[in-house]
Order: sequence, then structure tokens, then C-alpha cells
Amino acid sequence: MKIKIGEFDFLETWDGVFYKKLSHYPSITEWEMQSIFDFIKYEETNGRECKIEADEEIITRLKNYKGIYDSGNRVPAPTVITECRTCPKYKGCMTDFVCHTASLENGIKILDCGKLLSAVQARNKNAEELAKEKRNAAKDPADYFDYVMFAWGNCQAGDRLVMERKLGRFPDEKDLSTAFTPGIRFFFDYKKLCSHPDAVFDGVLPVKIKNEVSLKDWVHAIIIPDIYKKDFEGYIPQELRRKVFYLENNCKDIWAWSEKVYEFVREKIK
Repeated sequence: MKIKIGEFDFLETWDGVFYKKLSHYPSITEWEMQSIFDFIKYEETNGRECKIEADEEIITRLKNYKGIYDSGNRVPAPTVITECRTCPKYKGCMTDFVCHTASLENGIKILDCGKLLSAVQARNKNAEELAKEKRNAAKDPADYFDYVMFAWGNCQAGDRLVMERKLGRFPDEKDLSTAFTPGIRFFFDYKKLCSHPDAVFDGVLPVKIKNEVSLKDWVHAIIIPDIYKKDFEGYIPQELRRKVFYLENNCKDIWAWSEKVYEFVREKIK
């Protein structure tokens, strides 16, 4: 795997390259250095060597920080991470919550079984098969499919992916505005979820969990668009009913919906 550190539009992994965008390039924070070493550790654990491409000053900072990282002392997440500033209101990722977003069909299955499952478990296929599928456009390695993935709570990436799966192509501007249909969002307290016994930090996602996550034990809130209310009747376990909320999608686009849902969870649910 190659790690490119620089001024990019987004932080992402794509086809064997981790494009690491910094909040204030060429300055690099402890959180950003920690995430780079998290990425290296995860990749090396799975048999992939990493090569870093960056300015010499950044390389030197990383070398000096490695001893701190190896000691096990972790840097807490800042309140807002500004590596990605595409969010219109927050201009960054809010770190109090993370969420997993599912389609209507998958949301029903999740609530019916009471767990978030990795792709391997949910689809009953081995990781190698899943990695070879056409839908794996980024060519993610097989081990990625052993985990439940999470995005930051105010991020629209999960809903965007649900739309992509629904359409069978990358969504266009209309798909993400007038034709946008939200998914089902499962919210988790970030600090609490980081204590999960199967939590893994790969340097890209806030956190991911090996195999499965029990909703009863971990979920903070479940947000369902109100147009799907009848679809979910009979599938919500008694112990989760107080954590399920139905919201109207009266938003102009995916960004406004993401903001509305995040604000509801942050302000209304204690």
C-alpha cells in the first residue's frame, strides 16, 4: 500500500493508495500522525507493506512520533476533524458520534436480527469472493469485508453509498437532491464504541468492528425516514423501541438531511 500525504480534495483509500489529506498542510497534528501509524499497523497486520510519499519535514515528524505511538499512548479525537471540509455547516467531521447507514431492506434485516453484521456474515460469502465483486470499485482488500464500518455522525458518505448501491452507479446531483432517498442510520457514541472488544483502528475510518455489533448493547439511536414507518412495524425488538426515531425528510439534499439527523441525535437524545 502507498500512503500519499498532501493537499487532496478528500481523505480516501482507492485502488491501493491512501490519500492522506491534512487539515493544514504542510503542518501535521498528532491525531493525523496517529492515524497514519494506525493505517500502517493495520496494513502490516494483514500482510501489506506501506510506503510513505511526503515532504521531508513530514517524514521527520513521523519518525520522531513513532516512539510515542509505539508506547500505546493514544491521542483523543479532536472535537472537529477538518481534514475534510465538504460539510456545508460544520466544515469538518464531528466526533461525538459515528454511524452506520443501511438501505431499507438491510435496515429491516439488521433490526430483525438485532445486530450489525460484517459483509462476510451478512451476505454469507467469504471475503475473497466479496473483494472480487464489481461493486468493490475501490478494489478494497478482502480483509475489509470482515468488519462493520462506521463514518462520523454528521457525514453523508453512508447515505451516498446506499444511493450508489440502489442505482448501480455513482449518484449525480439530482440523485443527491430532488431524487434523494435517505437510508437507515444507526448511531453510536464514539468513545463508547472505541471500547468494544473487537474495535480496530485502520487510520481511515473512525473505527470498525470485527464480525458484528449487538444493537442492544451498543446502539445510541436508530433514525428511520418516516416514509418507512409501516415497513418496520413488527421488526423492531422491544428492547430497541425507545431508541428508534422516525424523521421526515423535508430536506433539499443529502447534506441538509445529514445535518438534520445529526442535530436531532446530538440535541434531542440523551
